[in-house]
Amino acid sequence: MAIRIGILGYGNLARGIEAGITHNKDMELVAVFTRRDPSSLQIKTAGVPVVSVNDILSYKDKIDVLMLCGGSATDLPKQTVEYAKDFNVIDSFDTHAKIPEHFAAVNEQALKNQKVAIISCGWDPGMFSINRLYSNCVLPDGKDYTFWGKGVSQGHSDAIRRVPGVKNGKQYTVPVESALEAVRSGSNPELTTRQKHTRVCYVVPEEGADKDLITKTIKEMPNYFSDYDTTVNFITEEEFARDHSGMAHGGFVFRTGTTGWNNENKHVIEYSLKLDSNPEFTASVLLAYARAASRLAAKSDFGCKTVFDIAPALLSPLSGEEIRAHLL
Repeated sequence: MAIRIGILGYGNLARGIEAGITHNKDMELVAVFTRRDPSSLQIKTAGVPVVSVNDILSYKDKIDVLMLCGGSATDLPKQTVEYAKDFNVIDSFDTHAKIPEHFAAVNEQALKNQKVAIISCGWDPGMFSINRLYSNCVLPDGKDYTFWGKGVSQGHSDAIRRVPGVKNGKQYTVPVESALEAVRSGSNPELTTRQKHTRVCYVVPEEGADKDLITKTIKEMPNYFSDYDTTVNFITEEEFARDHSGMAHGGFVFRTGTTGWNNENKHVIEYSLKLDSNPEFTASVLLAYARAASRLAAKSDFGCKTVFDIAPALLSPLSGEEIRAHLL
């Protein structure tokens, strides 16, 4: 029986999930839920209804996993807790500094209502997190380095679009090349947050908006921009549509470390991603974890989970026998 998927919200991530379901033959899309007028949305999956979020509870027994596609700045801290009352849920909450408190709030709700919630899925947090953990275990004497970009950060772009006076916006995370090469060489540099990345924002302001105030608000935003050298560029809607419609991203995770009686042997672990579509790749990760959530719920293994808590085999549609034969 197919895993029945619901999608809450219909932005870039949700559209990626809708497309991704077509690549996962053990899944089916049941409904898309929206805060907008349902008649204003046209989805691509024939025969699947678009439903007002006000009617979501009528689908409580028709959905195995609800995919939450809101932003981390204001949506997910409320939505994941709220919907874990009635659904098994997946989110992509990516404000790293606030993950512990988000986990605690969601876990309390999920345990109380016997639901599974898997938070902070995607590639960072998510795939990058797993690689950081694995490499820390393998090289206990070493250092971690993570670089993002060059590419569009969905979370940071969402954050700048919520600044008063901003009509549209996109943020690019750019690694500092000299820092990247220093790590790759195995020289174990000491790097501050500011030395590793720059952030470049392109903003379409509302008519009459205070551009100086927008710039100040973005540059001083904690957890997003305050620790980085940030450039804010104001452009027209036409320029935005022409030059900033893509969603490419990527990045690198490194662990440099030593082994031997006298730490005489150096090692560099490098994991990298190069993504044409950040939201579509993130959506693909979320769907793999939706499979795991469905399986955990079937075993009554309730509560909030992160990617660290999920056995890799739970992500795969293949049987254990097939995995061992072809992937081990």
